[in-house]
Amino acid sequence: MTEDYEIAVLIPCYNESLTIGDVVTGFRRALPTARIYVYDNNSRDDTAMRAALAGATVFRERRQGKGNVVRRMFADIEADIYLMADGDGTYSPEDAEALVNTLLTERVDMVVGTRRHVTVDAGRKGHAFGNKIFNRLYRSIFGKDFTDIFSGYRVFSRRFVKSFPAVSDGFEIETEMSVHASRLKMPVCELELDYGRRPAGSHSKLSTFGDGRKILWMFAMLMKETRPFAFYLAIASALLAASLTFMTPVILEYIQTGLVPRMPTWILSMMLLISAVMIFTVGLILDSLARSRAEILRIHYMDMPALSAMTRPAFLPAPGTPQKRATRSPEAKAA
Repeated sequence: MTEDYEIAVLIPCYNESLTIGDVVTGFRRALPTARIYVYDNNSRDDTAMRAALAGATVFRERRQGKGNVVRRMFADIEADIYLMADGDGTYSPEDAEALVNTLLTERVDMVVGTRRHVTVDAGRKGHAFGNKIFNRLYRSIFGKDFTDIFSGYRVFSRRFVKSFPAVSDGFEIETEMSVHASRLKMPVCELELDYGRRPAGSHSKLSTFGDGRKILWMFAMLMKETRPFAFYLAIASALLAASLTFMTPVILEYIQTGLVPRMPTWILSMMLLISAVMIFTVGLILDSLARSRAEILRIHYMDMPALSAMTRPAFLPAPGTPQKRATRSPEAKAA
């Protein structure tokens, strides 16, 4: 099935010289017809050289951060199917064909290779706990489409890649991908896979607390952009609760005595009440705008053909392919 499509394997890398050669070799063996691209993100070791020696096409992205690399990859590379994996060797290239075939047989726009037991053991206790908390938070805010929003092993259709805005700069990019799919109600699915460990001498680029804060901030920003009514309703509710807290004693005292001796408290409570009403109104207006933006994104997404409409006969080459994958029969040539 995979031979009928142009497949691009995209590998963002930063200081992965110990593993990148084996990763590229593994993907060449698993997907022989695929083109493999390694994007070096200012590595200080010989990651780029080892990737090139292994047979990958190597590019450099000077803006630091995985999100910047993904944005560049999605803009530069043209293909029917995109497979993205990390260069640290924790994802098995042998699973690549299963991911691609799942994308085709299920007719979806993204398949996420979920990491088995990642919420129990992600190599570090802090990472496992963070995965569990953030995945639960995601499902409560954006929907129950995904169980592992931080997996870096994913396969995409062309129309997902070319409709994805890619705003994030760092490791929050996987969260943004998941929200994009949930927002447009794209067909997606998951495939549970084993998750390996880094070899000795290779170090994770993740910071438990630093990246955790960035991801939490990204959750808030994505909620503000995609679900503004719920976001501003939460703020308005908090202000209303504070207003009532300050207002109630003043009203009770007025009922009993007919006087308002705590005028500053009354003024503060009224200011909080007015602010709550204004923020609630802002949420209503922005919710309408967010729905319009989602409709525009959905229309742009629908403008691109689905994979089922891109299937080519085996004897026809894909665009840009120098040789035919199969020859036509004499009868076909005569015709």
